[in-house]
Amino acid sequence: MMSKEQALYLKKRKRNKLIILLSQISLLVTFIGLWELLSKYELINSFIFSSPSKIILTLINLYKDHNLFPHIYTTSMEVIVSFSLSTILGFILALFFYIFPTIKKIMDPFITMINSLPKVALGPLIIIWLGANTESIIFMALLINLIVTFSTILNGFINTDKDKIKLFKVFGATKKDIILKLIIPSSKVEIISSLKLNLSLSLIGVIMGEFLSCKKGIGYLILYGTQVFNLSLVMCGIFLLLLLSFIFYEIINLIDKKLAAR
Repeated sequence: MMSKEQALYLKKRKRNKLIILLSQISLLVTFIGLWELLSKYELINSFIFSSPSKIILTLINLYKDHNLFPHIYTTSMEVIVSFSLSTILGFILALFFYIFPTIKKIMDPFITMINSLPKVALGPLIIIWLGANTESIIFMALLINLIVTFSTILNGFINTDKDKIKLFKVFGATKKDIILKLIIPSSKVEIISSLKLNLSLSLIGVIMGEFLSCKKGIGYLILYGTQVFNLSLVMCGIFLLLLLSFIFYEIINLIDKKLAAR
């Protein structure tokens, strides 16, 4: 049976969550309302800044023209593929460099140089190598997020409590046991952090790729809207990006909660 103190604590926690949620919704509604009013009464230039009503109208027109979901699907699949590949490859590389620290020391300066290079500078080369297609967009996203992903996971592996590793060895645990039963579970926080970083970088990489070499996707919508001075289309693309990132981020948060509950 729950004690009175526990019940009060849970009630207070639930109330705080509700206050935060209502505050967030209020801020969003206030921002949208002010934006619409300022645009309607021409206190801001509606051609440059658009307005919520124009963005909704643009979304409806895209839907009627059967252009909305193909663009969302294209970008979503590119993000999912690049995110999945960089997560898997990043985890494998982190494990490899943890097991073979000498190779990590040899590769460190090269990894640093590659990571410091502006990836957009490689865009034209990637298009020449792979063509103006989905593969080049995914490759661009991989270049952006792979090193950050494996570096974050590797830091988690390296920072595992050394005393716990010694204790495992005292009890006769093999290196495989230590990795599977201690190193990886102890790095859960870093792995989740890498997923969140990976997601944002995958979105950035995919949109950069779509700016350079695509005729479909949210990045293409934004680029096309800029070229024809349709700022409502640009804002619509930005809104769709925010919506996608929110959905993906919430999925990762759900995974985090499931892992924390174990």
